[in-house]
Amino acid sequence: MKITTFNPQIITKNADSLVKFFEELGFEKRHDQKDIGEHKVEAIRMKDQNGFYLDISAPDFPFEKDIVGIRMNVDDFDEAYKLLTEHGFRNIYGDNTAETRTSRSAVMVSPSGYAINLVQHIKNN
Repeated sequence: MKITTFNPQIITKNADSLVKFFEELGFEKRHDQKDIGEHKVEAIRMKDQNGFYLDISAPDFPFEKDIVGIRMNVDDFDEAYKLLTEHGFRNIYGDNTAETRTSRSAVMVSPSGYAINLVQHIKNN
């Protein structure tokens, strides 16, 4: 398994206010995809002038407070998913994944509470 992207991510109910805050810090919205998967996730990718990336996700399901974690893109989703579950991570979507025609993802939470949003981009060969 190869990691292709590794950066911070915030999962929130208040994406608009977070985007505005990070824009004030110098980040620009690079990508905004809506209605991903059954939980209708909005996925926002931001980047600053130094090349730092931040992802903000807003799923449509109940949770108490923002979740701060890491976005980790990999070249083999199944291998990474297996490795994380072997280390006690649980998928907040149950057994489901959030899928589009170009990606597959699952937010995995560690036993101690930090999250990794596991993502694989699907390439059309």
